[in-house]
Amino acid sequence: MPPTRSSRSARGPLSYRPEPGSIPTQPGVYRFRDAKGRVIYVGKAKSLRPRLSSYFQDVGNLHQRTATMVTTAASVEWTVVNTEVEALQLEYSWIKEFDPRFNVKYRDDKSYPWLAVTVGDEFPRVMVGRGAKRKGTRYFGPYSHAWAIRETVDVLLRVFPMRSCSNGVFKRSAQIGRPCLLGYIGKCSAPCVGQVSPEEHRAIVDDFCDFMGGQTRPFVRRIEKEMYAASEAEDYERAARLRDDLGALEKALEKQAVVLGDGADADVIALAEDPLEVAVQIFYVRGGRIRGQRGWVADRVDEGGTAELVDDFLLQLYAGGEADSIPREILVPALPPDADTYEALLSDLRGSRVQIRVPQRGDKKTLQDTVARNAGQALVLHKTKRASDLTTRNRALEEIQLALELDEVPLRIECYDVSNLQGTEVVASMVVFEDGLVRKGEYRRFVIKGVEGQNDVASMHEVITRRFRRLLDEQARSQQVSTESGPMLVDPETGRPRKFAYAPGLVVVDGGPPQVAAAQQALDELGIDDIAICGLAKRLEEVWLPGQEDPVILPRSSEGLYLLQRVRDEAHRFAINHHRSRRSKTMVESMLDDVPGLGEVRRKTLLKHFGSLKKLRLATVEEIAMVPGIGERTATAIKDAVAQASSTGKTVSVNTATGEIEES
Repeated sequence: MPPTRSSRSARGPLSYRPEPGSIPTQPGVYRFRDAKGRVIYVGKAKSLRPRLSSYFQDVGNLHQRTATMVTTAASVEWTVVNTEVEALQLEYSWIKEFDPRFNVKYRDDKSYPWLAVTVGDEFPRVMVGRGAKRKGTRYFGPYSHAWAIRETVDVLLRVFPMRSCSNGVFKRSAQIGRPCLLGYIGKCSAPCVGQVSPEEHRAIVDDFCDFMGGQTRPFVRRIEKEMYAASEAEDYERAARLRDDLGALEKALEKQAVVLGDGADADVIALAEDPLEVAVQIFYVRGGRIRGQRGWVADRVDEGGTAELVDDFLLQLYAGGEADSIPREILVPALPPDADTYEALLSDLRGSRVQIRVPQRGDKKTLQDTVARNAGQALVLHKTKRASDLTTRNRALEEIQLALELDEVPLRIECYDVSNLQGTEVVASMVVFEDGLVRKGEYRRFVIKGVEGQNDVASMHEVITRRFRRLLDEQARSQQVSTESGPMLVDPETGRPRKFAYAPGLVVVDGGPPQVAAAQQALDELGIDDIAICGLAKRLEEVWLPGQEDPVILPRSSEGLYLLQRVRDEAHRFAINHHRSRRSKTMVESMLDDVPGLGEVRRKTLLKHFGSLKKLRLATVEEIAMVPGIGERTATAIKDAVAQASSTGKTVSVNTATGEIEES
């Protein structure tokens, strides 16, 4: 069924309240939008009518954040579904797609390391890493400390000698026909030189994954049995080696104490709450042992209690997960309002029954109390760090608003910087700060196309023109697009959100009056008159406004000035990195122009492989010959060309004051 929408207005929630009786009583998912059509909140309900009606009572009776949401919104719409499980799935999809600002967002309180096995490779590799998960890789953890899991892996490689080297080391060993050190000391079965077949190495990997997944007892028993058999056969050397393997397994298991005597697979979740925030901790228990730990923090968005917080957390944690990440049992401090719905959804994802319950006594209750203490400590630590941070950011934004006489606090700040070296490889950067924090996903790079030579003012005019012409174009297209969900700031062909379509509250340019005037002229030519501009000059840290003869002087101790400096410095860093990358590639290309048999495609492959001129200079002929399409003769020519360029007296260095690349 297509979504139903109420009327839009800026007069408050009562102005867009749906007509009495127009809201259905079936299960469904609803979205609140602001005046620009952006989705600001997504929710689900077993019955839409009572749930939506609760938002349109006296604003004074609502939770402060809920009241802010309904007054910010300009419309509400809903979609009816057949079952509560469908509502849960649709809610997750919409939260992931629209990233609504008023939904609970659990943020990692730190970056946790994972143990990853690249099972999708022909010869899978075990490694420790951080960040988002990738397809074709099996993950264990996350763990609290990277050094702890590295020690465990180092011990286990004696028993499960699988590959742990990088792709470069693996390929190099295969080319020279000799394994690396790990192959000689028995911590790798050396598939690179054919000591084991892909099938045999895969069996080792499977055993390692089973052991890390909690199936430890069968391996211990098997090694014990083989050790005694070797001893009876008087093969004492093999028996001694198996004895050491058994000791390695026991050492690894000592690091993972048994917490659940029944050997259960469970995720143990606990919360620590206060009126403003909530901290969540989870212990991953597999085979009765703690295999990982992780924590999140989030702002509270309504009056909901622990059960509602658990509801939000389970949705974000499991709805988009893989089957092997969902355990048989999930222990929570309070059952979510629709626990049966979650159990049905997770059971379907896992392929077998999943139970959500609250432990009452015994080992599981004791363990959850431990997790709860960890959550409490995490919340105290987070609030201690954030108290000064949040206060400082708010004060900085307010100081900028007052100093520049802005109508509103500049919640979104965009900063632009131009970088060049004697007029060559001119590039520019755009960085974005929201609520005083970086939004790296919205950074942009520009290559200056319409300016000849070194002209920072003209380059700034081009960048501002291109960025805000794109803003107008995307806003125009989004206003003309009509979907079943109403006007949306998305690409009409792909349905993806248009990040360039939102105007900043303040544009900062790196420079003084000329750059500010150029930026203002660009906006004037586009007919944009509601975006504030300022410039920050490097030497005296003066803030310049369009059309004013004198700068705005902020105190040196001002938090507002400090934030503007951070924004400017981040734009400069981002531009310099882009310029350095392009400059290095250009130098390599020019250096290799005269190498016979080296065309454009091979030059690009060479650049992609080594990444920088420095690494290419340090590479041997053999390492260069490893690049696809580069033979030994061509590799020798490349090495000679690089050596000849180095002997001409030209060197490349980086000016530490400006970050510019210099030649001498």
